[in-house]
Amino acid sequence: MNQRNNGVDCIYLAACARDARFARISIASIRYFYSDVPIRLLAGGKLPPGIAKELRKYWGVELVDLPAGEYGWGMVKLEPLFGPPGQKFMVVDADTVFTGRVLDAWAKSEADFLVDDERLLDADSRRLFYDWDVLRAIDPKAQSGRSGFNVGQWFGTAGLIQREEFDPWVEWTLPRALRYPKYFMGGDQGVLNYVILQKEASEHIRVERRTIMRWPGNSMDRLNVESVARGTAPPLVIHWAGMKRIFLRNMVGGDLLQFFENFYYSRLPAGHLRRILAFWRHVWIQWSFEVSLRLKLRLRIWLGRPLSGPISQSLVKPNIGR
Repeated sequence: MNQRNNGVDCIYLAACARDARFARISIASIRYFYSDVPIRLLAGGKLPPGIAKELRKYWGVELVDLPAGEYGWGMVKLEPLFGPPGQKFMVVDADTVFTGRVLDAWAKSEADFLVDDERLLDADSRRLFYDWDVLRAIDPKAQSGRSGFNVGQWFGTAGLIQREEFDPWVEWTLPRALRYPKYFMGGDQGVLNYVILQKEASEHIRVERRTIMRWPGNSMDRLNVESVARGTAPPLVIHWAGMKRIFLRNMVGGDLLQFFENFYYSRLPAGHLRRILAFWRHVWIQWSFEVSLRLKLRLRIWLGRPLSGPISQSLVKPNIGR
């Protein structure tokens, strides 16, 4: 059981076709520091052909057995909560990398959940999580979101929160849908914070807050290829929320992403060729998505229909947690 050494039984990484390049990089960064911790891929949408087999064969990553389909923005990340009771896990977004032995912090914690210590202004908390004053119109017991957290990286314990506790707020369709989208930040972030903070207030669960994430838009101080390779970098999760670009060179901290991408393909036969093919597939997927989104937007405007659902969420710059 890896929990004794690493603090977790497994890491869940959420991804879809648009995130495939970043998912590979993120997995490589985890394996750079933890060679044997189980990594399980949460497919929130269609995956590129062959990637599941590639990840399993060369990186020991298993695909979580879930009904196939589009889960919507981040909603697949709720599924680990309903796993084997007592399972200790970490959930990460695809656009993240480890800079050190991040899991060791969880090994020393006695809490049920370990999340990033955000420390946001009230206005940002209302925008990025949920507006608790407005929400109290339908739930007078709604807790303040001031202690909310970014859901791109968090530790949890399965079985403490039941699917039924989300039923008033989430429709378990494919794609998942918020019953009250005007009250919550789109996707999983607002509703997950709401449910966890409600449970914490009723003393059913223990939530610990530490600095476990760094957003490149704030600083990359002490986080670079040299410090990571030497093992002197602070053990954090870098999360490029709202900062992804098609070309890594155009991203803050792109050299670190490139470092882990090189590490990823170093394990694969004909790695250089595979990398070139995967890059152009990545470019095509991103370009196709943008064109499709713009066409749908123009069509809705022409038809005079309001923006809603996946289209409106895609138009929101997902600077989640920042």
